[in-house]
Amino acid sequence: MLDQAESLRRLANGSTSNIERKKSKIITITSGKGGVGKSNFVVNLAISLVRKGKKVLVFDADIGMGNDDVLMGIYPKHNVLDLINGNLSIEDVIVEGPEGVNLLPGGSGLNNIEDLQQNQRDLFLKKIEMLEGFDYIFIDTGAGISRSVLAFIACSDEVVLVTTPEPTSLTDGYSLLKAVNHFKIKSKASIVVNKVFDKKEGEVTFSKFKTAVNRFLTLDIDYLGYIYEDKKLTMSVRNQLPFVIGYPNCDASRCIEAITSKIVGKEKQEVGIGVQGLFKKLFSIFS
Repeated sequence: MLDQAESLRRLANGSTSNIERKKSKIITITSGKGGVGKSNFVVNLAISLVRKGKKVLVFDADIGMGNDDVLMGIYPKHNVLDLINGNLSIEDVIVEGPEGVNLLPGGSGLNNIEDLQQNQRDLFLKKIEMLEGFDYIFIDTGAGISRSVLAFIACSDEVVLVTTPEPTSLTDGYSLLKAVNHFKIKSKASIVVNKVFDKKEGEVTFSKFKTAVNRFLTLDIDYLGYIYEDKKLTMSVRNQLPFVIGYPNCDASRCIEAITSKIVGKEKQEVGIGVQGLFKKLFSIFS
């Protein structure tokens, strides 16, 4: 699983500086275990940013288990590898979701990314180049520690870890950051604490997590925010309607709004690698 460690370190340290910098900021959103509400967070955060005037693409990179389309109530016919296997253009694969959020389905097609020949990779990059122009590209990874998850973290500009106050979620989240730290993939990460009963629980949970990280790792972590445990979330998933749309005034929606404002407030003049730069890095890792 970790035999590409040197490639991960090389990319994370910026040795691919010849890649032209693009406007899009790539943010990998991940978790140590499943069931923490990561994908729900990604979808609703994306919509909230669109409402702020940002152009957002969600790349569903949970291999074989992606469900961002289900949460959005849309049904893509293709995924990213169909760009190579057929005569499809990027416009044929991208799906527009609620309020203008764009979705790039990855799904099981990502299993084959390392098997692509050089001419196939060149064709893929030529087609994917048309995607430039997004303010944010969210990579919604699978949960846990795997080669693909670490690769996406290494290729992104920033990483956000979603956890909950449950001990198992915190332990697994710590284990993921430990792997990131061990292979020197990233030097910092942002934390979101989901499913809290009140603001204090979120702050206390983050404080305990940060204490463990500071004691044993060299990563710098910051607190991006918390999201309330809210029955409206369950209802929104069943209705396949993101809660910031179906229940804009619920506690969870207000939390998403606060996190959105923090992200927009952190914007700098520097730009991200863009989606073509992302896949160039991924191809380098899986070569």
